[in-house]
Amino acid sequence: MKTGYVGLGARIANVSNCLQEVSGDLDPCAYVDPTPAGLKHVEAKCGHSLTAYTDLDRMIRKEKLDLLMIGSPNFMHLDHLRTALKSDVCYIFCEKPVVVSEEETFELLSLMKEHGGSKRVLVGLVLRYSPLYTELQKSLRSGQIGKVVSIEASEHIGPYHGSFFMRDWRRYDRNSGGFMLEKCCHDLDLYQGVTGCRPRFVSSFGGRKSFVPENRPDQDHTFPTPKIEGRVDPFTPRWGGGNADFDSDGDIIDYQTALIEYEDGANLCFHTNMYVPDEFRRFAVMGTKGMAEGDFIRNYYRVHDALTSACLIDKPQVVDASRHGHYGADEAMARDLDHYFRNGGHLPVSVLDALEAGLTAIKLDEARRTRSVIDLAETWQQFDSYGVA
Repeated sequence: MKTGYVGLGARIANVSNCLQEVSGDLDPCAYVDPTPAGLKHVEAKCGHSLTAYTDLDRMIRKEKLDLLMIGSPNFMHLDHLRTALKSDVCYIFCEKPVVVSEEETFELLSLMKEHGGSKRVLVGLVLRYSPLYTELQKSLRSGQIGKVVSIEASEHIGPYHGSFFMRDWRRYDRNSGGFMLEKCCHDLDLYQGVTGCRPRFVSSFGGRKSFVPENRPDQDHTFPTPKIEGRVDPFTPRWGGGNADFDSDGDIIDYQTALIEYEDGANLCFHTNMYVPDEFRRFAVMGTKGMAEGDFIRNYYRVHDALTSACLIDKPQVVDASRHGHYGADEAMARDLDHYFRNGGHLPVSVLDALEAGLTAIKLDEARRTRSVIDLAETWQQFDSYGVA
């Protein structure tokens, strides 16, 4: 499977290498990227040099690609998807978020309708593949939780990670689409999957209070950063990067809460903060029969019965500690993608799921800016009017 890359950075190189580990068919051959941070890692894995191009359309035509992997900055995704959809590339893998605005969402839906995109465009919302989420889905299907009533969830990242956001190209909302979209679209997608329906009403609050000049340490500081053996360092700002975190010139916020009421009446309260020294990414799903709780970082999962308070499931370690790629999800996604390329069928998450989660994040930011509660009924009506399935 001849594979090309547009935006060959840390994340897309790691996804590609996971795919190569499970698939003997992947053949990396070319890339478009003026500063390809992940190039040497992909070349080391495949054992040969890749050809550099400066134009995506030319690379697609000349190389006759089977798979294009898009890892460019978020605001470039739509242009790259447009070029790929109008070509004869069989499959297009795009990192999340797929697009960065409501207008881009609807334009992409139009392009997908015209060019058969629903089966061709695949997306890196990797947490749907995680072993912890698989455990949660088993509990939902078994009836242990009953009908979902409310969800409390969070994603809190360490100051080293927040510092990266404040210095990276993602620090500008125009580039990233905002912090909720860039970082938390994973979580919004997960909990839409838990409820099985779309958000109807959204509201949100947040701002920037940690990474501000008055909190700058008196002495030079470097936050401790985790190192992942064999992978491209994801916490070094590259293209468009800066040096200031507490004095960042970006407009990205560093904390946010989101309130969602889904179409069936279930509620989600979600909280994110990028200055939390002891990271966690946890959830508590409360239903009419029980409660499920887990944490992707602290790696546990428990289910309790509502009537008896009995612990039905207690897994203090869901994932083997050696499986470090998104809590074991990278490896699972690679296996499922390989199966999809060979046999077709369905994946745990579709590009439509990703666009719905992204649009939810975009509307949450609109609610935060306008200090309002937004009814999404007309938004979903317009979304469905494109007839993409």
